[in-house]
Amino acid sequence: MGGVLQKGESPKAYLPETKLEAKIVGAMQRRESEGSSAKSFNSIILKFPKIDENLRKCKAIFQEFDMDGNGAIDPQELKQCFRKLEISFSDEEINDLFEACDINDDMGMKFNEFIVLLCLVYLLKNDPAAEHAKSRIGLPNLEATFETLVDAFVFLDKNKDGQVSKNEMVEAINETTSGERSSGRIAMKRFEEMDWDKNGMVNFKEFLFAFTRWVGIEDNDDDDDDEGAEE
Repeated sequence: MGGVLQKGESPKAYLPETKLEAKIVGAMQRRESEGSSAKSFNSIILKFPKIDENLRKCKAIFQEFDMDGNGAIDPQELKQCFRKLEISFSDEEINDLFEACDINDDMGMKFNEFIVLLCLVYLLKNDPAAEHAKSRIGLPNLEATFETLVDAFVFLDKNKDGQVSKNEMVEAINETTSGERSSGRIAMKRFEEMDWDKNGMVNFKEFLFAFTRWVGIEDNDDDDDDEGAEE
């Protein structure tokens, strides 16, 4: 893949593989210029239960836009969702987001995929022109949770290039578990859980999907649909 890094290369050698991914990296770099309020990886983990609770409240929104009640949002339903929330994205941008977050390529967005998509929308609308807007996606309570997730990624991305490398993950966890012999293994396990395409770098989308697994949303996103719980 185009983003594969060889040993010894600078993380800046990473090249986004799609136009959408390039936009996400650029938006994250703008956000990273503001810094992170997170003090340690443990401080992020302590927020997991509250983030999980707030994300699950999004289920009602998901069900509202799943108009045929089949447990998934299709591209047309997503466009209606964007119109209802007054999110001003072009059809091309919406299609790109759908394709990026429909990880099973089944043209149906499950609950965890929908959460990831909304968080990406939140990040992409975080630009200077929207800085003073009261609400970026019409969901102010959920936006506070998304900001916590963005802030967590900013904390991990020490060199502010919009991607997280293995070394950055190790550094972030070592700041908390200094002196513990297991810290390196913990960091590697967390990194491997995030690095879905195994290219040695984690982007914000990969981080979000890993997060839904960490808090159990992927396993329980639909009580009637066991197929949504894939590892």
